[in-house]
Amino acid sequence: MSNGTASGAAKPPREGMMARYTRWMHQMHARWAGMARPATGFVSQPEPRTIGTFARGRQLLAGNYLFAGHLIEAKGTKIWDIPAPDQMWEEDIHGFVWLDDLAAVGDPRTRELASEWLWAWIDIYGKGIGPGWTPDLTGRRIIRWIHHALFVLRSQDAEASEAFYRSLAHQAIFLSRRWHKTTPGLPRFEALTGLLYAGLSLQGMDQHVDPAVKALAKECAAQVDEQGGIPTRNPDELLEVFTLLTWAAAALHEAGHAVHADHAAAIDRIAPTLRTLRHADGGLARFHGGGRGLEGRLDAALAASGVKDRTPDGLSMGYARLSAGRTSVIVDAAPPPAGKASGNGHASTLALELTSGRRPVVVNCGSGAVFGTDWRRAGRATPSHSTLSIEGYSSSRLAPRVGRQELLAAIPSRVPVQMSQAPDGIRFEGGHDGYGRTHGLTHARTLELTFDGRGMAGEDLLVALEGADKQRFDKKMDKVSLQGIPFQVRFHLHPEVDATIDMGGSAISLALKSGELWVFRHDGSLKMTLEPSVYLEKGRLKPRATKQIVLSGRAMDYATRIRWSLAKAQETPISIRDLNREELDLT
Repeated sequence: MSNGTASGAAKPPREGMMARYTRWMHQMHARWAGMARPATGFVSQPEPRTIGTFARGRQLLAGNYLFAGHLIEAKGTKIWDIPAPDQMWEEDIHGFVWLDDLAAVGDPRTRELASEWLWAWIDIYGKGIGPGWTPDLTGRRIIRWIHHALFVLRSQDAEASEAFYRSLAHQAIFLSRRWHKTTPGLPRFEALTGLLYAGLSLQGMDQHVDPAVKALAKECAAQVDEQGGIPTRNPDELLEVFTLLTWAAAALHEAGHAVHADHAAAIDRIAPTLRTLRHADGGLARFHGGGRGLEGRLDAALAASGVKDRTPDGLSMGYARLSAGRTSVIVDAAPPPAGKASGNGHASTLALELTSGRRPVVVNCGSGAVFGTDWRRAGRATPSHSTLSIEGYSSSRLAPRVGRQELLAAIPSRVPVQMSQAPDGIRFEGGHDGYGRTHGLTHARTLELTFDGRGMAGEDLLVALEGADKQRFDKKMDKVSLQGIPFQVRFHLHPEVDATIDMGGSAISLALKSGELWVFRHDGSLKMTLEPSVYLEKGRLKPRATKQIVLSGRAMDYATRIRWSLAKAQETPISIRDLNREELDLT
């Protein structure tokens, strides 16, 4: 057995007393649930809507187990027999999302492997022991078991089938007693959707349907705002919530039940927002701990919702979208999440991402959570985003740790934004006061995307606006002996972008695999360099090496202006048939 993991990962902090008590109570209720009368079969079974990855299913069959950034090669070994490298690994395997991947292959060998692992879980953990008995993991697991029941039950004898239904019933009873102890947001949506699935599908469990419907509707009203957003402002998490709501609505329709008005209204609000957050290549913008979303998940969820509304004017969940031709630009145009919702929040205010056709060009580094604590912190800092940062500072800062969470503190309090028409395109104007307390400076950013999508002009400003701001700036200047406040404007590039310094150092050429060529220029007032960067992506063993364009300078006065542009080279064709797709690569 060999193990490949991200190196240098810091040891996670110990749980607090309240967290340990909650986990202990989950275990007690899980064991009590096992004493209740079990279900004996299905009343109805929802269609298998979860989408897995064929390539990952083949990897599991070959004994290559990749979960939470760890690759363990252990062919012939059950995943339950492998010592868990960390808590995220345990959550990945006990949530049974890997069942989607095995079902995506769907041959007799993967069915045999899926059945072996599932019934081994029942034998080892089914009586309410082990790390899998939290409401969110239980809800996630129930959904997969019900979706893929026909896949795993084929060729099983009566005794194995009875154990399967009995375990599902025990998990449903556990959820009915503990879902309310789950964190509001995605974990609670997972728990309630799992409970609803069990109530609709299992014999003798129908008493759980109405409470689950009402609780799900209450969560929709509380967690999904008028912009169709959620408190964490994580686009990937919003997609997961939306997917769960569409699955729950479909299951209710199929069973002849009505969908609560608040549930349906939340789906109607979220769908246009997700369209705003979708880049030209179909992937989601990577902000506040989110990734691009599982391949095919967004399109499937939007299609299932039946909501045809287009992207709304103005902001969606605090993000602005500029789109023209083949180009999409998405900007983080609101304060980061606050309070308990900020556990995965990033200091990314006014950061942008740009995609051309099917090719991401300018990105943010992303969430480093799967690579350990140090990478997680680095990914949350402002320098890991495509925006301006003052050297040594982020626009939001981390508060002292509470248990396992590091929440954001000192976030920008004012983020004014305006969208308008420019003479030859679309204009975004925004600002934030995240550096006001530390340096007396406001960061303002203007972006103009041409109507044909072939060019974007940008301007970043650092300004001391009020008298008190100017005094703070002067004090900071005195501390550095009037040498200026160092800052950088960063543009992180996708790993597939081939960047080279061009035109005697006055420009940087960006060649895409589609054949497009983009050119980055600036006004010459700053030092421009091409430096190493990383692309942090779930599902890989380590961060991917890439590059970043960095404009470096010093703020010497109350107002500092930086102008830059990113435009397609004249010889780049207007229309490109881009068929080259990246193969699955874990490195």
